[in-house]
Amino acid sequence: MKKLPIIDKFLFVANSIVAAISLVAFLSYFISPNTIALVSFIGLSLPFLLLLNILFIVYWILRFKKQFLISTVVLIIGIQYVTKLYSFSEKQVILSDDLKIMNYNVRMFNLYSWITEDGVDQKIYDFINEQQPDVLCLQEFNPKAKIGFNFPYKYIKTSEKNGQFGHAIFSKYKIINSESLNFSNSGNNTLFADIVKDKDTFRVYNVHLESLKINPKNEHFNQEISEKLRIRLENSFKKQANQVELIIQHQKKSKFKSIICGDFNNTAFSFVYKQLKRDKNDAFEIAGKGFGKTYDFEFPLRIDFILTDKDITVNNFKTFNVKYSDHYPIMARINFNTN
Repeated sequence: MKKLPIIDKFLFVANSIVAAISLVAFLSYFISPNTIALVSFIGLSLPFLLLLNILFIVYWILRFKKQFLISTVVLIIGIQYVTKLYSFSEKQVILSDDLKIMNYNVRMFNLYSWITEDGVDQKIYDFINEQQPDVLCLQEFNPKAKIGFNFPYKYIKTSEKNGQFGHAIFSKYKIINSESLNFSNSGNNTLFADIVKDKDTFRVYNVHLESLKINPKNEHFNQEISEKLRIRLENSFKKQANQVELIIQHQKKSKFKSIICGDFNNTAFSFVYKQLKRDKNDAFEIAGKGFGKTYDFEFPLRIDFILTDKDITVNNFKTFNVKYSDHYPIMARINFNTN
C-alpha cells in the first residue's frame, strides 16, 4: 500500500468500499425485507457493483498489482450472481410444438403520452401481432385502448378504483379457470389462468409486484435519500415480500405445472425473486443472451421475468429492443415434452 501512487491509493480505498458493499448486497438474496429492509435497497445496486468489481480487476491486472485479488475474491463468492447479470450464449432450439409465451408491461398503451410520438398503442399491438405469442401476459393494461388482439381466450382484471389500469392474460388455447389474487392496499396485482394445450394443462401467473416508485431518470435520484423516501422504499419492499408469500401459498394448491411471468419491480438479486424462482428455471438464464435488459434505463436492469417449472424445457428466450413502453417485452419458447 505504501508503494502505491496517490491515485492508486485512492482507487484501492474505493475498491475496498465497493467490495464491502457488494458483500452486503449479496445478502439481499437471502434476507427478507421484513427482517432488514435496508439490505434489499442495497441489493438494487448489485448489477452496478458487479460491473465496478470487474472494472477494478481489469485495472489492477493492467497495472500488474496484486490488489486485483480484492474484487476477484468478491466475484468468486458471488459467482452465482454473475450468470444472472449476463448470459453468454443464446439457446436456439425451435420445435413445431413449442409454446410461445410473452410478457410485456405496456404502461397503459402510452395513455398519458409518456412517449411523445403518435400511435404508440397501435405499434404495441402491431409488434405483438407480428411475434404471434400463444400466451400473452400484460401488466399495466388499459382495457379502454382502441385496439384488439386475435386471441380467442382472455382474462382481464382492472382496478376497482381506476378502470383504466389492470392486468391481462390472453391465450390461443382454452382457459378453463382464472382468478385474481387481489393484493391488499395496492394498485398492483397477480392473475392466474389454467390453460389447456393438447394433453397438457398448465397454470400461468401474471405477476406485478409492488412498485418501488423510483424513477431512475429523475434528477433527484442521486441526491441524499430523504427519510420519506426511505420509509416508502421500506414499505414497498415489505409489500413485495408479502405479495410473493401470497403467490407461493396459492401456487402450492395447484396440481398443474406452472409458469410465472411478470414485472417483479425488483432484480434477479432480490429476496422476492429468489422466493418466486424456487424450484423453477429462469428462462433468460437458460436460453437468453446478453444483459437481458427489460427496463428503459441507461444501466441494464432486468426486472421482468419468465420462470418455468424444472420439468418444462426452455428452448429459446428473447428480449426485444422496442421502445413503446418503459419496459421491453420478453418472450420464451417452451416445451412440455420431457422425453
